[in-house]
Order: sequence, then C-alpha cells, then structure tokens
Amino acid sequence: MERFYQYLRHYTSHPLEENEQQLLAKAFVLRRFRRKQYLLQEGDICRHLSLITKGAMRQYSVDDKGVEHIVQFGIENWWMSDRESFELGSVSKYNIDAWEDTEVLQIGYDDWWTLRNAIPAMRILTAEMDKRHSIAAQKRIHAAITLTAEERYLEMLQHQPAFVQRFPQNMIASYLGISPETLSRIRKQAFLRGD
Repeated sequence: MERFYQYLRHYTSHPLEENEQQLLAKAFVLRRFRRKQYLLQEGDICRHLSLITKGAMRQYSVDDKGVEHIVQFGIENWWMSDRESFELGSVSKYNIDAWEDTEVLQIGYDDWWTLRNAIPAMRILTAEMDKRHSIAAQKRIHAAITLTAEERYLEMLQHQPAFVQRFPQNMIASYLGISPETLSRIRKQAFLRGD
C-alpha cells in the first residue's frame, strides 16, 4: 500500500488520516499476473480498477479478421480498466493482459465509490484521473485525425519513450494505427536523420 500512498501524495496534498489509510488498505488487493495472463477478457464486465505497481499491460480489441487494435498501454503508476464497462456495468469489448509479469493494486466498484465519497484525497484523485483521462483521449483523437503516422510516432517517442522500450514494434504499430512495415520505415528514416 505504500506505493499507493506515494501515488496519492503525488496527486494531492490532502493528508490521509490513520483511519483513512486503514480503509484504503482493506479495500485494495494486491494481485499478480504472469506475462500474457488476462486482467479482463472481451465479453466480461470490468469490476475493478487496477493500478500497476510493477510491470506492463495492454488494452486491445480483436476484429473479425483476428487483428489486434491496441487502445492503451499501461506501465507503473498507470490505471488499467475498461472505464465504460466499470462505470456502466456493461460487457467489455476489450481484452487487458499483462505484457510483462505484473503486479496491480485492485479495487472493486463499490469500494471505489464508497472511499471516493468518504476520503477527500480520493475525491481529489478521482477528479485528477478523470481530467487526465479526458485530456489524453482528446489528444489521441486529435493525433489520429490530424497527424501523419511519422508525427504520431515522434510524439510517442517524446511523451512516452518507455512504451517504445517496453513493447514490441508490432504492438507500437497497432497502437499508432499503422502497419509494422510503415513503422519500420518511419524508424529507419528517423534514425538516418538522427531523431
């Protein structure tokens, strides 16, 4: 739980009372996932929010032709869930699995909302998470409709270099919405330019 308390202190200066720490410790569960083990499978309902404390995960859908479309990567201090499924109790259209051996702190829907309403620091954290998620989604949509494939790759290199180091090229290409061959060409051109 100390990792979570550090995470919470990073996003809010509101101190936690002793009883609030105890409530949080009871609500969060540490879970471990082996590489390629599912956190969530398409067709299930997402019942937990999961904060990655160690490792890396990906969220993706698979189309009728069996092609994976990655919508999110997650590494340490990133939350993984299908927010639509979690909030609405709807069936998920996504898979979330561990790309590396991964540890997460997991909290269920009822505990999340109870603690959000009971602990001021959790309200602040929720507002910050929602703000960051909204901004990230807006940037992702903007990039998809206005930037070239090369610009999207260079933006990822600038803002999320850990993704390029921890996920294979075919997954990076899927996340960027391009073919692995196009990404290979872009990387080669960037290397020749010294980017």
